[in-house]
Formats: sequence, structure tokens, C-alpha cells
Amino acid sequence: MSQPDPDAWRRQVRQWLATVLEPARAPESAAAAADLAVFHNLPQDEERLLLERCRAYQRARFDAGYQALTLPVDKGGAGLTAAHAALFAQEESAFEVPPSTELISVTVRLVAMAVSLFGTDEQRQEYARAFLRTDRLACQLFSEPGAGSDLAALRTRARRDGDVWVIDGQKVWTSGAQFADHGLLLARTDPDVVKQAGITAFLVPMDAPGVEVRPIRQMSGGASFNEVFLSGARVPDALRIGRPGQGWEVATTTLAFERTASGSGNRRKGGTFADVLALARSLGRTTDPLVRQLLADLYVRAALREATVDRVARTSAAGGRPGPEASLTKLMASELLTRTGQVAAELMGARISADTGEPGTFAWTQHLLGAPGYRLAGGTDQIQRNLIGERVLKLPPEPRTDRVPFSQLSGN
Repeated sequence: MSQPDPDAWRRQVRQWLATVLEPARAPESAAAAADLAVFHNLPQDEERLLLERCRAYQRARFDAGYQALTLPVDKGGAGLTAAHAALFAQEESAFEVPPSTELISVTVRLVAMAVSLFGTDEQRQEYARAFLRTDRLACQLFSEPGAGSDLAALRTRARRDGDVWVIDGQKVWTSGAQFADHGLLLARTDPDVVKQAGITAFLVPMDAPGVEVRPIRQMSGGASFNEVFLSGARVPDALRIGRPGQGWEVATTTLAFERTASGSGNRRKGGTFADVLALARSLGRTTDPLVRQLLADLYVRAALREATVDRVARTSAAGGRPGPEASLTKLMASELLTRTGQVAAELMGARISADTGEPGTFAWTQHLLGAPGYRLAGGTDQIQRNLIGERVLKLPPEPRTDRVPFSQLSGN
């Protein structure tokens, strides 16, 4: 397949975006009105309205042929290069894109990709297309109370009963489960092999009997995460994604997409350098040499992250699966969020802990309370450093003592 000329394609993208979106506001006015929360904390009715705004844009993008740009054509994508995807993101940044949510990102960038790459032709046609267009929404049922960073230690079990799998277990930290139609779930189907080898992936209907969603109240006040309990939930074998025992490959590929999405800046998460600069100006602090040093440091960090995201995107093979380099952009994103909150707190002092009525000040508490959670989302910072060390820098791997059948591990 011949690739379109980048410059001509960029102009085409810009023209299309102008038909569906408004131009971006000036940085300072945008900063003043910005939502500084890292994770959404909206009431359910407001969350539904936001989801519908996001879905309208995603559907328009899909119908225009701009969704899943680097996914191969035979998998349901546009078959373009990572450079084209980077160009689209650049052009999109000049417009007021509806603020996305974790559920939209998981549906389009994670679950749709997993089903496209590992699903059957029938599954791609029925589910992947619906996820890419957000006609259906999907959450990610991976983490468990005892299997977070060590995801391969998961204990949710799936037992085959003819053409149906019976699933029992518990998942946690599931974003948007209360609104999702399906969940991409990992379950242990063979405890008598090493823990990574005995896992299978399923696409679970969230309204199936035996599936219960319970919201988790966060310290920031919202309840965007959930626990999901599965008690004898029966899932047809037709909703198995990949081969039995291929779940770990499905998981690692999906998590690489998650790290790429988390680090790419495609969705605004918390405050930005522009917000901090606007805050410093509103407080009359920009002439302070120490403040100027803090601002310069934050600007450099933001610019380095943006350049790294662009470099990773451009060096990725068109349509290829994200590699461990995605861990670098994810790590930089979480560190930048933390540093941004620290600088804002340094500027405001005690005012950050009480609502004084000053515009754009108390809102920073949402950023400060949410930023630590981003160090966990998509794999902890420690896990990212291990991946970078072992798979990018080729350092010796850590000693492992769990290369035995899962059933022989302590506590199983």
C-alpha cells in the first residue's frame, strides 16, 4: 500500500478538523478554564454527557477514516505510518477536542487494538469496529487486589464447561466499568504451568449474570474506579480473545498500548506548564528569579517529554506493536505530572489547601491528589524502570524464583 504524501495529508486532516471542531483557545484563556483533575470526578449524569460528546467526535473521526491510523488495513485500521499519526496529533492540538475519559481511551486505544490484533475475523468485524467507533464501550479487567504490578499472579479462574467458560474472581481499579458494555478480562485457565503461560483473555459482557460492579470512592472525591466481582459468570467461548493460554501475550501488548497512550499526551491529564505559567502571572510571581528558575525547569521537562513522545512515535514501525520504549514516555509523563503539581504548590503555599475564591487556585488540589495515582496507572514507575533497564538498556534481568507451575507457588 502506497502512503499518502505527508504534507498533502496534513492539509487534508486540517481541513477535516475545521469542519468538526472549533479552533483552540488562546493558552491563557484555556488555562483559566481548564479542568486540572488528573482523573475525572464527575457525577454520573455529567459523566454520561461527557461520554456522549467524546463518542460523537470519535464516530466522526472513524467515519472520516482517521481512527486507528497505524493499524494494518486487514485488521481494520488505516494502514498509515507512525509519522502520519504524529502529524494528526499535531494538527488536532490546534483545535478544541472534547476532553476524553479513561473509558474512551481504554475502549479505542487498548481493547479495540487487542481485539483487532488477536481476535478472529468475526470478532474484529463485530467488536473491534464497534470499539473503534465507540458504538460500544469497553473497560479493562486486569488488576486484582493481589495482582497489580505482578499481574501474572492473578487468581481469577476460568473453567471450561462445553462451549462456555465459567469465571470466578475479583478485579479492581477498573475505570469506567459502570458505563462499559464489555470488559477485556484476564483469567487463569491452567494452574499447572508457569504463571504467565496459564492465562487466557476474554471479552466479558458487563451485564452478564454474575458480574457485579462496585464503585471505589477516591480521596479526591470522585468514584471513577471500580471493583468488579465475578461469581459464576458464564462467557461463551466465542468471546475468548486469542488462543487458550495466550492471555499473557494479549496483556503485554495491551499494556504497551496503554503506556503509549498514557505517555503520549493525547488526552489532557491534570495541569500543564501553560496552567502553571498562568498561575504565576496571576499571583505576580514571574519577576522572582527563583520562580523563573522553577518555570524554566518545568518548561524544559515538558519540552523534553514532547520531543521523546514524537521520537518514539516516528521510530515505531507502521502498524507495529509498541515496544518497551513506551515505558519511557509513560515514566516521563508521570514524573512531569508530579513536578507540575510541586511547582504549583510552591507558588501558592498554604492557599493550595483552602478555597480562597481566587480563580484557578484551589482547583490545583485535584491535580495534587490525582498525580500520585498516575504513577500506578499503566504499570508502576518501578515496573517501567525495570522494563527500560532490561529491554531497552539490555541490563541483566532481576533474579526470578517463580518459574514453576502456578499451583506450586506459595499460597496457591
